[in-house]
Amino acid sequence: MDFSSWQGAMTTIIGLAVITLLGVGIRILMMQTIQQRRERMNRQINERLKTLIAAYRTLGGSFTGQLTVDPTHLREMRERALSGEEAGDGAASSDRSRRIRDAVEAALADILLLGTEEHCRLTAQAAADLAAGRPIHTAELVVSLRTFIRAALDLDPMPGEVMIPLQGPTRTQGGGNRAKGEGGGAGSRNGGGMDGGGPGMPIPGGPGHKDGA
Repeated sequence: MDFSSWQGAMTTIIGLAVITLLGVGIRILMMQTIQQRRERMNRQINERLKTLIAAYRTLGGSFTGQLTVDPTHLREMRERALSGEEAGDGAASSDRSRRIRDAVEAALADILLLGTEEHCRLTAQAAADLAAGRPIHTAELVVSLRTFIRAALDLDPMPGEVMIPLQGPTRTQGGGNRAKGEGGGAGSRNGGGMDGGGPGMPIPGGPGHKDGA
């Protein structure tokens, strides 16, 4: 630093300003890099939690009824239907079991992709049992998922005195909705003209109806 003359002082001041600007620029660049990396990690964590929460709801959305997953495949169900082993409510129940199994298989695949080591171990065992044609229970895997999700969200662990029933896969409602839609469609086809509800048709007893016409 040279402050003996105004030229030396000016040079010193300009040098300090350049060094300061370089330091500030490097710091800003580092902060932006760290912030972008942190945002990317947060997005990954959010997507992971979102997927695992969806898998938890699929595997543990039921506390009552059948809490196991039926491994029967669609091919076997068709063979049973052709042989006359299933009819009526039995066929509808088998169709619902198939939808539950498909949803559980998708959830197990997601857990194998994004789960922890414990999740992957439990999921691999469940997938092996399912592939071997053995009914599986998802309660232990659901408990492991619940513990991990609550810890990741900084929530308190479940109290020890709270007794939670065994949880099983969510029961799908696709069959009921389809049957309801088919019933509505049949009603519109069969009774649409008879009820007088069609456009341009007078309703009996209404203002446009004349007795003896």
